[in-house]
Amino acid sequence: MSTRNTPGQGAVPPVGALPGPLVGPDWLAPRLGGPGLVVLDASVGAHRPVEPDSGRLREDWQGVPGARVFDIDGALSDGASPLPHTMPGAERFTGELRALGVDDDDTVVVYDAVGIYSSARAWWMLRAMGLDRVAVLDGGLPAWTAAGLPVATAGPGPVDRRGDFTARPRTGLIVGSAEVTAALNDPDAAVLDARTRERFSGAAAEPRPGLRGGHMPGALNLPFGELQHDGLMAPPAELRAAFSAIAGERRRLVAGCGSGVTACVLALGATLAGYRDLSVYDGSWAEWGLPSDRPVETGGGRPARRV
Repeated sequence: MSTRNTPGQGAVPPVGALPGPLVGPDWLAPRLGGPGLVVLDASVGAHRPVEPDSGRLREDWQGVPGARVFDIDGALSDGASPLPHTMPGAERFTGELRALGVDDDDTVVVYDAVGIYSSARAWWMLRAMGLDRVAVLDGGLPAWTAAGLPVATAGPGPVDRRGDFTARPRTGLIVGSAEVTAALNDPDAAVLDARTRERFSGAAAEPRPGLRGGHMPGALNLPFGELQHDGLMAPPAELRAAFSAIAGERRRLVAGCGSGVTACVLALGATLAGYRDLSVYDGSWAEWGLPSDRPVETGGGRPARRV
């Protein structure tokens, strides 16, 4: 087990068992820098911690002290894939996690700079690769700063040792279009789309060029933001009600979105609501929406025009 201490910090309590897939700043703060705890910044897009070209930490980066960078936009996506945010293979994932100093028996907390956005993607990726002791910081960096906790600006220092983490991929947590097609035709499964209602209906253009507008026939729309209040996940009872209202009695859920990121917010919400048979469509609309024979419907259920 690795040992990491925040400079100037005194003794910290042992990490112990995670209270669940979510932890609050009040749980993380007293354990920060303790042995066996790793904190990862999984921010993406405009909040990505590193510069895209140089790989250097952004000068305006702010984060939880001691956090390391889980770079979904870079090293922790499959660069050989034409699709964004594609899950890397087990060998690549193992190497990147070891470079971050992660051990098999570590406890990992992931966060992002928005609240709960891309941190859920990192959480799901880690679970899909066999790590059980992982949680999302509820509310992310905004909740951390709102609690008056210290923020680092100098960036993570070099990792002093390689970890011994080994990826052990779990079947079914990350799926492709064939599995989604099967789920769309399975009366016991529900395919959920985390995009906004405007994008789901085709009323709003897709942000990625070349994609058709609309949704998969038979998919159900549950925008990921509707599972949150002010950047915090809704209480479990409210989450259960939200999923039950849209999925009914179906207990098998497959989540998609634009590029496989916010679909993981649905996976997190469903986990908190008590669902266990969950998958995330890795290619999501970035794949399904491409010009192809895959069927697409717009808001009223009419087939979208093939581009």
